[in-house]
Amino acid sequence: MAAPAPDLISVFSSPQELGASLAQLVAQRAACCLAGARARFALGLSGGSLVSMLARELPAATAPAGPASLARWTVGFCDERLVPFEHAESTYGLYRTHLLSRLPIPDSQVITINPQLPVEEAAEDYAKKLRQAFQGDSIPVFDLLILGVGPDGHTCSLFPDHPLLQEREKIVAPISDSPKPPPQRVTLTLPVLNAARTVIFVATGEGKAAVLKRILEGKEENPLPAALVQPHTGKLCWFLDEAAAGLLTVPFEKHSTL
Repeated sequence: MAAPAPDLISVFSSPQELGASLAQLVAQRAACCLAGARARFALGLSGGSLVSMLARELPAATAPAGPASLARWTVGFCDERLVPFEHAESTYGLYRTHLLSRLPIPDSQVITINPQLPVEEAAEDYAKKLRQAFQGDSIPVFDLLILGVGPDGHTCSLFPDHPLLQEREKIVAPISDSPKPPPQRVTLTLPVLNAARTVIFVATGEGKAAVLKRILEGKEENPLPAALVQPHTGKLCWFLDEAAAGLLTVPFEKHSTL
């Protein structure tokens, strides 16, 4: 079956231009949410190359709003590796070092796993923390989730043909057999991804071109995990560089500052 078309596919001439536009979008979504009735902004972050991209661009993009604005942000993580925060594979650890140390977001509003717990308990603990942070939501509703996609089509720690793709009850799930090391991880589930108000997938490099064609143009009976992210009422956007979009034939918006 064909996946529903995303609201917007944006293609940038370089990862640098993509990163600058992504940071501006985060700042704009935050300003819009903080001006609304809830007066808060809930952001879900993914790891990998997004860490350095956001660390490079987000502090300057959010600076005009001032510290009082960032004090009303809540930040969670779309998935996390079960390693100490000092470990090079820790998504939170990398963000803490490269980005969060430069943003005045209260530590109490940065929601992390407890990496000292066994993986099943770590997932339950993280789910409890999310429910506390999103009181009133039957499923946590993030204002913005920033997701990556692997060459195999995985997103978060949801991998092709894995039983977790069928999870409908849990908001956070443990995984002990990740095909990508480290094997033990904690991940948001599809019900949470699809409850978000806005989801942005970010992909760069020609190594992603083939899988993006499958996700965005494919008519697969068994869709890849990233293709299963279809927010029920929210927006779905894709931010790609030219190399990643190289095989696409669907319409997209081309952006350049040149």
